[in-house]
Amino acid sequence: MTDFSTSGVRRILVLGGTGTIGRAVVATLVKRGHEVVCIARPKAGSGGKLTQEKIARLLAGAKVLFGDVTNTTFLTEQVFCEQQFDAVVSCLASRTGEPKDAWAIDYQAHADVLSLAKESGVTQVVLLSAICVQKPRLVFQHAKLKFEKELVESGLTYSIVRPTAYFKSLVGQVDRVKKGQPFLLFGDGKLTACKPISDADLAEYMADCLEDVSLQNKILPIGGPGPAITLLDQGEYLFKILDRKPCFKSVPASLLSWVASILDGLGKIVPPLAAKAELARIGHYYATESMLVLNSETGLYDADATPETGSDTLFEYLQRLVDGSETADRVDYDLF
Repeated sequence: MTDFSTSGVRRILVLGGTGTIGRAVVATLVKRGHEVVCIARPKAGSGGKLTQEKIARLLAGAKVLFGDVTNTTFLTEQVFCEQQFDAVVSCLASRTGEPKDAWAIDYQAHADVLSLAKESGVTQVVLLSAICVQKPRLVFQHAKLKFEKELVESGLTYSIVRPTAYFKSLVGQVDRVKKGQPFLLFGDGKLTACKPISDADLAEYMADCLEDVSLQNKILPIGGPGPAITLLDQGEYLFKILDRKPCFKSVPASLLSWVASILDGLGKIVPPLAAKAELARIGHYYATESMLVLNSETGLYDADATPETGSDTLFEYLQRLVDGSETADRVDYDLF
């Protein structure tokens, strides 16, 4: 039986609440009766399309403090000096993973919040990280790991949640296939696998971390209900529910490495292109690395060792997208 010995209504500061995962987490915390305070930019979302009024509606039940989480003066004077919190829950992440953004958000903003939170008496932090940091090759992964280390060493009660792939990151090809275009595969479509997790299931799991002592002071890889699925599996199921003959087109994953190399070279002349090279490296990483627990001894990904939670499946989500009962939120970074 789960021990919810740390349960009870608490005042919680949420970072990254306007993102799709963040919204689900806020809704879950509010539903559980917690007093939730969110930090949000005055114009949040992709391209700043979310107005303050819309943000307030999206985060119904929570108090919203409008400001910049990278501004330490705002954090000091308007967040921690004016408020008392029992815990911090962060769903904050850099939008693209470009180097400057990664260090500013995935590391520095978190480090600043941690320092101020600790000084103000916060005792617990739940951090949304990513399972890909277990094999770090990218700037944003190193930024996340640097903060993870500081959080572990902070003396606060922590839960570092490392989810597998999100539904929203795997459905970029639905519209193109509905239009009659082929489903794109990297290689044979079996290079990688994952246990996708829904926003709602992940939100429940993160909320549990506040209450369930068995989930505290741990790094927690987590996926949705199995089995693990490949890109080929996703494409085959999409054609099945569309009642169409499968039509695939293979793209070499090495193409993304080639693009990164070209942009790196051009970046020496046009500096902004160097940041774009990192996007190509990110694309290559996700095209070639599984989002599953990595066996440190064998160096292989292990689906059986990847924990599961929840009940929502990617295939059910795909069905809802196809029949129009649900629409996918736009993601800032998409392989397709």
